[in-house]
Amino acid sequence: MASLWIHSIILLVLTMQLQPLFHVALASTNVHIVYMGERQHDEPERVQDSHHEVLSIILGSHEAAKESILYSYKHGFSGFAAVLTESQAKLIADFPGVVRVVPNRVLSLQTTRSWDFLQVKPHIRNGILSKSHSGIGSIVGILDTGIWPESESFKDEGMGKVPSRWKGICQIGEKFNHSHCNRKIIGARWYVKGYEAEFGKLNTSDGVEYLSPRDAAGHGTHTASTAAGLQVENVSFMGLAQGLARGGAPSAWLAVYKVCWSTGGCSSVDLLAAFDDAIFDGVDVLSVSLGSPPPLPAYVEDVLSIGSFHAVTKGISVVCSAGNSGPYPQTVINTAPWIITVAASTIDRAFPTVITMGNNQTLVGQAFHTMKDMNKFHPIVYGDDIAASGVVEGSARSCDSGTLNATLARGKVVLCFQSSSQRSAIIALSTVMDVQAAGLIFAQFPTKDVTISWDIPCVQVDFAIGTSLLTYMGMTSNPVVKFSLTKTAVGQQISPEVAFFSSRGPSSLSPSVLKPDIAAPGVNILASWSPASPLPTAMTEPPPLNFNIESGTSMACPHISGIVALLKAIYPTWSPAAIKSALVTTASLEDEYGQCIVAEGAPHKKADPFDYGGGHVDPNKAIAPGLIYDMGFSDYSRFLCAMGYNNSAISTITKARTHCRKSANFLANLNLPSITIPELKKKLTVSRTVTNVGPVNSVYTAFVQAPAGTTVIVEPSSLFFNSTIRKLKFKVAFHSQLRVQGRYSFGNLLWKDGFHVVRIPLIVRTVIQDFYAET
Repeated sequence: MASLWIHSIILLVLTMQLQPLFHVALASTNVHIVYMGERQHDEPERVQDSHHEVLSIILGSHEAAKESILYSYKHGFSGFAAVLTESQAKLIADFPGVVRVVPNRVLSLQTTRSWDFLQVKPHIRNGILSKSHSGIGSIVGILDTGIWPESESFKDEGMGKVPSRWKGICQIGEKFNHSHCNRKIIGARWYVKGYEAEFGKLNTSDGVEYLSPRDAAGHGTHTASTAAGLQVENVSFMGLAQGLARGGAPSAWLAVYKVCWSTGGCSSVDLLAAFDDAIFDGVDVLSVSLGSPPPLPAYVEDVLSIGSFHAVTKGISVVCSAGNSGPYPQTVINTAPWIITVAASTIDRAFPTVITMGNNQTLVGQAFHTMKDMNKFHPIVYGDDIAASGVVEGSARSCDSGTLNATLARGKVVLCFQSSSQRSAIIALSTVMDVQAAGLIFAQFPTKDVTISWDIPCVQVDFAIGTSLLTYMGMTSNPVVKFSLTKTAVGQQISPEVAFFSSRGPSSLSPSVLKPDIAAPGVNILASWSPASPLPTAMTEPPPLNFNIESGTSMACPHISGIVALLKAIYPTWSPAAIKSALVTTASLEDEYGQCIVAEGAPHKKADPFDYGGGHVDPNKAIAPGLIYDMGFSDYSRFLCAMGYNNSAISTITKARTHCRKSANFLANLNLPSITIPELKKKLTVSRTVTNVGPVNSVYTAFVQAPAGTTVIVEPSSLFFNSTIRKLKFKVAFHSQLRVQGRYSFGNLLWKDGFHVVRIPLIVRTVIQDFYAET
């Protein structure tokens, strides 16, 4: 078969810095991944020998083959990464047993309150933390930038012995030896061959990176401590958000796989090697913040989908971030049905900062302002009034790079208004620092995500407050403002809300698979940090940080990873699909005041499944879901069939003879904890199967909240379970009442037994068959 090339870059979204939408950088490469599906031999040595054999035919000798190969993927699946010319890659793509040849890509990099907000507390009797014994028995793998092992979050006090089933290693390297692993960090590996194949040997003499599992970026330490960090008392970020920091599963073990580098990103070749090792090592959960931005590649060409497929079919739950390209539709990433895809939400903690004007009137924004020398009045100017000569008209009002007159801005507070092209205050902050301004007030779309500033205050307000400041400035000959020190306020803002930046559905690759799956806290999350990490917005050198506040779906992802680890400890035999079902069907659609959850945007709106999937995670309800929508290996194989991949490719991937049978409605009938019909033409009936995991003798009754313009009928309307009947199938018939082309509408199907409420979202879009036909 002809070689198919990956169409987009896998992007590690280190969501502390929100990159411009779809901003990526390509690198030319001679490194390729030769993906060969499921292993044909049980012994890893035989698998590796087969790779050398294949490559030696192309290169002419076993010696040349061994020299060319960077990684032999031989544990969780079969394949290898090697240095190949384009013509060699095309030749090897036609070999029997080769599923795809994929070029390497070098990728760019994308708490004290959040767990209490989720009610994951030790004193709640029969809560998820107490029932799981804080995650004892679970192993959480983190694919990220490494770990700072000296962090107090990773001490091993009270941890049990390393489990005998664990096969991982503690790989040494620069400033990392065997003593840095313990009964908390039970495994650590690092991967650089693919990265160095692109850029040459990594220079670590300047101290900004380590050839070892040690984290120089901070992001991996942050996500690892969020998922499974120990309790650490009296921590804060510059004195703010003070309290007890802890991870979701503090008694779970951690395994670290460093696949990304602070000096320039991550390699897909290295990522696949980490998946392969993690499967062999014996992790229970993999927490990964990587994915391909739209246009999404085919699942058999996407390294993350490939690695996660083999992990999930071996019982490992894979949790991924949904991306940071919101609030735009069809931007969600990591859309394979076997992955748990996580959206980001807010928590009820705010950082109010008072702005006092010269007339003694006050306004309130948000900031991380702790600089006492700024508590005096400074002149305030509007960016558009101090534009540098020759700049594009209007660009200075948003303080784009190089747009301000340094003489007029120096020593003053500058007011800037967010433009449609700006994702956050970062560009404006850099601009005002370049001209030595005293501070920034940034008027923007309403959001609770606060930008960190080290050298000058950066106070974020909405457009209404920004306009009030403009009015004051217009009525005053010498307008001045001063800032109060930021305070920490808990319980004074409505939450959760879906974060502005969180990527939205529907999936652009498989719209009948609802994505994201679930929402979790991802805004202003405080967790452990690497003190070696450079701080991007600092002009002066601040003291090293041991804890830092970050925002992004990368922060939401480890929250779900920690909860999955707790569920695994309670239900070690549950499949990844069963655990995902428990999360989705028990999720909440309401904020803490009983109102419908809102999605941040322009404007804000009532959230829907394309914003948060099943809803906002409710960990304590997930331990007793009542019914689950389960799936396994055969379901995923049929899904690949329905996506149009051929028999031989799927057979090679799965190591099982596959005969794809044409089924027009298989994607609609995939046993997901949701029903999405992107094209409803008059009527359609789909089926689902539920498994009773609650009381043996149970009776569930169906309740339907039909999507607008649709009639929904469930047959049977009652399900009767007993000791011999644990699984039952039901059908859902959808009838469109619309005679025009429709838009997506949303509803719910609920099964109730008097105690459990098992809810799945219903998503329907009516289409007229001849809508686009010429008339």
